[in-house]
Amino acid sequence: MVSRRSFLASIAASGAGALIPAASWADLGNPSFLAAAKDSAGRYALCGLTSTAQIAFRVDLPDRGHAAAAHPVRAEAVAFARRPGTFALVLDCASGRVVQRLELPQGRHFYGHGAYLQGGDVLVTTENDYATGAGVLGIWDARRGYARLAEIPTGGIGPHEVFRLPGTETLVVANGGIRTHPDSDRDKLNLNDMHPSLVYINDGRITETVTLGADMARASIRHISARKDGMVAAALQWEGDPDRVIPLLMLHKAGQSPRLLTASEADQRALQGYAGSVSFSGNGMQVAITGPRGGAAHIFDADADDAPTIMRRMDVCGVARSGDGLAFTDGMGGVICPEHAAVHDLAWDNHLVSL
Repeated sequence: MVSRRSFLASIAASGAGALIPAASWADLGNPSFLAAAKDSAGRYALCGLTSTAQIAFRVDLPDRGHAAAAHPVRAEAVAFARRPGTFALVLDCASGRVVQRLELPQGRHFYGHGAYLQGGDVLVTTENDYATGAGVLGIWDARRGYARLAEIPTGGIGPHEVFRLPGTETLVVANGGIRTHPDSDRDKLNLNDMHPSLVYINDGRITETVTLGADMARASIRHISARKDGMVAAALQWEGDPDRVIPLLMLHKAGQSPRLLTASEADQRALQGYAGSVSFSGNGMQVAITGPRGGAAHIFDADADDAPTIMRRMDVCGVARSGDGLAFTDGMGGVICPEHAAVHDLAWDNHLVSL
């Protein structure tokens, strides 16, 4: 397996490609977030949202979206189908044009997330080799029409979200531990043999693997966020005994042991073992998980073990940094920013992506 350094060297030698829209995010009014949605007519879209909770733009999607990867400079985003999906569309958000459709190799499906590296020159996507169940990161050259370069193993099953640690080219991957197959829709095929993990990848190599032990083997590590100092937050989803109440937020720094944060038993039980998304606040002082099944977000002090502040909101799931604080979206059309809120005629999907 060729290292990512070799991939980047080949990209640098290739020169820039032609698929660069003229528009920047500033040309679209500097939207703050991306979010997938469904409207009242049953149509799907990817929307840009402002820090005042308004819709800046809308681009139609062919089916339900999950999350998006936002290019750091160009007004360009990759919209992913939810797992086990096979579409990932590169969108010019200024014109609404589909710039490129990412073509997966035979035997792969996406897991709904991706991230840009090298200032937007490289895209990485979480994928499943569904013949073997092995997780991989697809490597795509964003300067040459999103040509597929190669792939990197994630060291686990079901890699869901991938994140670049701020200020570095280190990738963090949440291996959910759940095996899926397109022929089985969204069925979870290996719940009796789950091995979730959080892994750090540098230059194509896994440098650290974090697990929570046998008693937490059914706590799927799904969604992640990162703070400027390298602290990673992971949202957990419990696939075990429904009567057991477990923490649903894990915090970790490279080289250290993970920390688990929890609310009171009653507040924790109300989440029904499911944290839908996670994010640090803009100033890094807080970290929130959302519980759409429980109709609540739990907002923790990121550097303490105190009980969280509870924000009650029906079907709240999307969360992202906003200014120094946090913004949220829900399935009822609500957008809640630190100083603004609005309700739109849309059902927001699981995630809110910061630009």
